[in-house]
Amino acid sequence: MAKNLFKNYSYEFTKNDKKILTTFCNQIIKQLSTDSKYFAEVNSFNSIIDKLNNTDSGPVKFTKDEKTRLVLQLKENIKFIKKQIDQSWFLKKWLYKSMYTQYNNILETYFND
Repeated sequence: MAKNLFKNYSYEFTKNDKKILTTFCNQIIKQLSTDSKYFAEVNSFNSIIDKLNNTDSGPVKFTKDEKTRLVLQLKENIKFIKKQIDQSWFLKKWLYKSMYTQYNNILETYFND
């Protein structure tokens, strides 16, 4: 069984998925930008936002590092939201449910390796 040496990190995001990912990345940057030890992460997410905003149509090409950081943060956020849903009352559960569904769909559709 041959191992792929080069992976393709190009993704055809829908317009809505680009908006969701841009908002997600902006939230991550706000959380991490206060601490200088997260400089590399902030740069990666800024680069992701630039790539999402600069490609109106066609594929968005990420580096391996950008893809890895994005997928890791999405997974962590999904775990956190799931935990919040399980512990919450109806209204908060209802609000978190749509975010959970959107992030989970993006993860399953584009980054399911």
